[in-house]
Amino acid sequence: MPSPIKTTNSENKHSPSRSGGRVTGTYLQPLLDAAMARGVALTTLVLAAGLPENALSPLPETMAAVDYVRLLDTAAQLANDPHFGLHVGESVKLGTYTVYGLILLSCHDFGQVFQQTLRYEGLAHDLGRSDLQVTNGIAQYQWHSHFPNASRHLAESVFAGIRVFGNWLAGAPLPPVPVSFTHAAPEDMSEHQRIFGNAAVFNAPINNASFDAALLSWPVPNADVGMYPVLQQHAEGLLREKMRAQAEGGIVAQVRATIIANLTQDRARLALIAQDLNLTQRTLQRKLSEAGSSFQQVLDNTRHELAKDYLSQRQLNLADIAFLLGYQEQSAFNHAFKGWFGISPGSYREKL
Repeated sequence: MPSPIKTTNSENKHSPSRSGGRVTGTYLQPLLDAAMARGVALTTLVLAAGLPENALSPLPETMAAVDYVRLLDTAAQLANDPHFGLHVGESVKLGTYTVYGLILLSCHDFGQVFQQTLRYEGLAHDLGRSDLQVTNGIAQYQWHSHFPNASRHLAESVFAGIRVFGNWLAGAPLPPVPVSFTHAAPEDMSEHQRIFGNAAVFNAPINNASFDAALLSWPVPNADVGMYPVLQQHAEGLLREKMRAQAEGGIVAQVRATIIANLTQDRARLALIAQDLNLTQRTLQRKLSEAGSSFQQVLDNTRHELAKDYLSQRQLNLADIAFLLGYQEQSAFNHAFKGWFGISPGSYREKL
């Protein structure tokens, strides 16, 4: 259970700019589901939002955060739904938050859930960042939007989604807690009352939910805590590569980050990485060549670097590491590693 002090997402004090922030395709999916459930065709939606006709077909690996906000507001208008943000939040699934969501499902209690949220929220989206403060037995979860001028649908989708996911983690409906929003109150409060109870407050200085700090010690009943070390290592790799890609900005860094995001899904192949980067295979190969590299070199170097890092983590067994590097069999990882370093992974670990 976290100590009663302010906990801040220090990894993200310098938030991504609107132009640089991204949203994963899985986080985008609830928006599309809510729109289609209200009769909004995806082609109509992207054109009305001023995006290319193929922007959602196939579903992109990531999307610019500013485009996500535009899609959210456009879908609300086309659906004529004044509570569209709430309904987007209610459409979240277990896979909406990618590896960050899986980490939450492997936490032993809600205190750990909030700690992991502060660190890994950015793996799902760059729409805003979370803080948690605990004072005198009261916990306050705060969400700071990177788009303060966005419509109320953004903040409401975030808090409704947290409510739905929290119920899944608890295995039962969580008790209603006071929720505050910075935007003005809508004319119709019925949906807010249905989702949050009668405790919604508007025109507040910050988007915030307050609750008894004792809730932080509540267990996650179906948590697969044995998976936490593997998922945490994968998330750390994704976080490092995201920060490196933002800092370097070059094609090699972008490809490396996209490869790491796809390794565990067996999608680290040229055609799929090019698709995720919205490039043709030929264009991607040309850009890498101009940078003095190739796709296979980036893939091999990425696996080399990760393999050495993972082998230094004693809580990961060789089967876990093979999975994290995208190998279907541990024997395939052993063979590749011996080709790289001349010794087996086990021998390398012993030398460490």
